[in-house]
Parts: sequence; C-alpha cells; structure tokens
Amino acid sequence: MVLTGDSLARWLGSLERGEAPAPVTVRASEISWGTSESSVRLDLPAPPPWSWRIAATVLLTGTLTARWLGPRRTRFGRLVRLAEAGSALPPPTRAHASLAVRSVRWAARLFPARVACLEESTAAALLLAAGGRGGAWRHGVATDPIRMHAWICDVHGQPIEEPAQTGDYSPINGPEPTSKRYR
Repeated sequence: MVLTGDSLARWLGSLERGEAPAPVTVRASEISWGTSESSVRLDLPAPPPWSWRIAATVLLTGTLTARWLGPRRTRFGRLVRLAEAGSALPPPTRAHASLAVRSVRWAARLFPARVACLEESTAAALLLAAGGRGGAWRHGVATDPIRMHAWICDVHGQPIEEPAQTGDYSPINGPEPTSKRYR
C-alpha cells in the first residue's frame, strides 16, 4: 500500500505523535510458486525434564483455553497479549529458549486440538516468562505466497528450533512491546 497526499500527511503526523505504528518492511522471499519441500517424517523431540513437561502442559492448556474463550474476532489479540506478557523481562539464552520450545512441542502431542505456531510460540513465551525470561516472541509475514508465522528467538534474535525458511519472515513485532495495535 502506498500513501500519497493528505493520507500520507495524516499518517506522518500521527507517527510523529506516537499514535501510529511504525511501517513494516517486508523482505522479498524466493519465488516458491506456493510450494516448499519439507521432511516427510516428524522427529519426536527428546523428552524435557519433568518440571518443564508439567509447566509446558499447564501453560499450553491455558493458551488453548484463552484462544477459545471470548469473541472469535479478538482471538488473535488475546494470544498476542499472552505472548508478550514477559516482554519487559531479559531475553532468554539459546539453551533456555530451546528447552521451552521443545517442552511445549512435547506437551502439544498430548492435546487433541490444533496446536500450530501461534499457540505453540505463545505457550513457549509464557513458559519463558514464568522462568523470568521474555521478549523472545516474534510474529512475521513472508511473501509468495503471503503467509504468517510465529516463533521464539534467543538473546541475539535468532529463531529457536525452527527450519531455515523462518528467515523468509519479516518480524512485525520487535524487541519492544507492540501488542497495543492488536487490542
């Protein structure tokens, strides 16, 4: 979308006053024609420690409950607010974030419900926040075809336990909390 004339002037004015979100730059991804290769076999994650399994199961249950409670039109906003709950906490180390993601993926196998990237990353972000770490949740968009993805990052902003294609996604949110646009 390109803004011109009065629309551009109004948007720039609201941006200067801090009322508008900053523009999002989307990196072009490789042409895929709508397809990509993926592994035929899903590897079973190594079982995490029992304390992490229990915490991940409880927090994933809470995440799935929050997804279904309330109006459908506010579902995404509820999960974003949950995922960014620990945004003011220090970022996790790679090992800590990896353990959180693997714990949630292990727990997700127990649920007879859809647990996709948004629910999985939200529960992992909550698990990190419960351990005093946060600011690791990212949500992004990629082109050709247009698709969205959510994931957890380490202290250096690198995706944790994600395929190489995650680099195709341009994060919509950064280290600072941005969930107010979803409220």
